[in-house]
Amino acid sequence: MTGDALLRVDKLTKEFPVRYLFRRNESVRAVDEVTFEVPRGIAVGLVGESGSGKSTTARCIMRLIEPTSGRIFFDGEDVTEVEGADKKRLRRQMQIVFQDPYSSLNPRMWVEDIISEGLRIHKLAATEEQRHDKVAELLALVGMETAHMRRKPSALSGGQLQRIGIARALAVDPKLLVCDEPVSSLDVSIQAQILNLFRELQQSLKLTMLFIAHDLATVRHLCEYIVVMRDGRVVEQGSREQVYGDPQDPYTKELMAAVPVPDPALERERRDLRRRLAAAAFDSRTPNGAGPGR
Repeated sequence: MTGDALLRVDKLTKEFPVRYLFRRNESVRAVDEVTFEVPRGIAVGLVGESGSGKSTTARCIMRLIEPTSGRIFFDGEDVTEVEGADKKRLRRQMQIVFQDPYSSLNPRMWVEDIISEGLRIHKLAATEEQRHDKVAELLALVGMETAHMRRKPSALSGGQLQRIGIARALAVDPKLLVCDEPVSSLDVSIQAQILNLFRELQQSLKLTMLFIAHDLATVRHLCEYIVVMRDGRVVEQGSREQVYGDPQDPYTKELMAAVPVPDPALERERRDLRRRLAAAAFDSRTPNGAGPGR
């Protein structure tokens, strides 16, 4: 990848301890020497199925969990060595939008307080009036009204809650926005709206984004660079044109085959082809091509 990298992940590894009755001090490697970059001003997609290690990678980058080994450079600074007041400063510069808006927002707080919390913590508004005006500006930015300020999360829909989560993340003017599968828990009818909002914000604010998703269809029109993960490892990465136009790894090809197409007839042909390929693979594993019951 070329360009000025805001974020550089170098051989990041994360292991979690696993304890069995007769097997002590064992561990599972959730992230295995992952390396990639996020250039300034563009959106990078981190894609993989559930359990591929992409969310663990994001949490290590944010220092929500501690990596086992490897290095993470943010704006030229080694994130893995930052502590104390510098860690607080770093948290302002890197913000995250979580997957589930229902559990990531405090149900007892008013919307205005949720969004303005970062302003208070980092002392970015001198008066209550300034905080109020900033929250109103952020609500408009994510397509909501000032009337939503005096509501609590229980009075809002999932799509509205995710917009609140986005506004909260943007309140402190971060350099990097990490989006951890932010549409996967939403209704299909709402997912496109939130994806369009991310694309508009990325273009208008020149945001640097790391956008995590479990399928290639979600990031196709948002991300300029794609990183594909499987079983904790990066199996392929490249520009959008490279990954979608000429995927190299068999797993990337599988993800591509799962992307729906708008032409119903073509989609039926693709489904039939996938079924034939699956049947052929099954027969090849069965002696004399005879399946069960033959």
